[in-house]
Amino acid sequence: MSDTFNIFGNSFSCKRSLQTMNTLFAVFLFLIPIFLLHTRKKSSERLPPGSLGLPLIGQSLGLLRAMRANTAEKWLEQRIKKYGPVSKLSLFGKPTVFIHGQAANKFVFTANGSTISSKQTESIRRILGERSLFELSAEDHKRVRSALMLFLKPESLKQYVEKMDEEIRNHLEMHWHGKQHATVMPLMKNLTFNIICSLLFGLERGTRRDEFVECFQTMMEGMWSVPVNLPFTRYNSSLKASKRVQNMLKELIREKRVQLEQRKASPQQDLITCFLSIRNDEGKEELTELEMVHNVMVVMVAGHDTSSILITFLLRLLANEPAVYAHLQEQEEIARSKSAGEFLTWEDLAKMKYTWRVAQETLRVTPPIFGSFRTAMKDIEFGGYLIPKGWKVTSALQ
Repeated sequence: MSDTFNIFGNSFSCKRSLQTMNTLFAVFLFLIPIFLLHTRKKSSERLPPGSLGLPLIGQSLGLLRAMRANTAEKWLEQRIKKYGPVSKLSLFGKPTVFIHGQAANKFVFTANGSTISSKQTESIRRILGERSLFELSAEDHKRVRSALMLFLKPESLKQYVEKMDEEIRNHLEMHWHGKQHATVMPLMKNLTFNIICSLLFGLERGTRRDEFVECFQTMMEGMWSVPVNLPFTRYNSSLKASKRVQNMLKELIREKRVQLEQRKASPQQDLITCFLSIRNDEGKEELTELEMVHNVMVVMVAGHDTSSILITFLLRLLANEPAVYAHLQEQEEIARSKSAGEFLTWEDLAKMKYTWRVAQETLRVTPPIFGSFRTAMKDIEFGGYLIPKGWKVTSALQ
């Protein structure tokens, strides 16, 4: 009887344990959603104000329309007025936090690579390539950046002054002399691309350069676009043009490699020969062919837009400010010291101090780049708001 009681006692104890577990399990299931909702609410409250808009598209079309209508600055001002200097939106398929002001610029340009990286939007990454300086990090970024700086150091740039002067003279003779009117921006883009072809590739005027221009312009049109790769879209055309540009660059690299081997080209002749001449500790080429191609494209894009926009606004400044234009006497003095057909030198450029100050003021008042994109490498707090890991961070320099 006692054993039976013990057995039933044990049975009764197990039953109570099961009932307790069931109760706890039910309470646990009930509390999880509440906890998650509370956590999500707390997290979402820390996100900046604003809307992500429609999936993939977000606010991209509105910004692109404003950029093409030259009203992007007004578009941003309205956004700042509505949400403040920190807001969330979706641009080019990615959730993005827009930040504005001096603190924002300082944050973007001084943060280290472990906080935010220079990784660009999906459209730019697909067009310029995954081995571009924008996409690399740590040692790879340092290695490629060092190779680029070798080409851009003053000792190297000195020998390119004559080439640039020759291109500018040809351009003025062809597009400006004898003309009553000139549309500056397209002409400046034409000039800067011709200089790029000369300095980066050693590519002379002709059919091959014209083909480069055509492909490059098509490629540039899709840099700022929603990354939807459908036939007949701007993005699709840009990707195809990027592929053609890359193939042309690969062909140029192979030609330059042969020229260097046959001593028909010098290591500092252009950017490609510079890249090919850099060797690692094992005596092999420091950069892979893909790194050469993708970073030549980066320099093409960076130099083309910024230089052409700066020169355009510089000419506008001189046209609108007669006193500034009248003060620019240093060029006349240098020109009088030259014999017919004699090109400028690095020393001549060093004498143009007032010209350089005017260019710097133009850069300050009218930055040639609209803004920049970065990627948050971890959860970041800025201005009292959370920027989640993986989100894009953009700031406007205007």
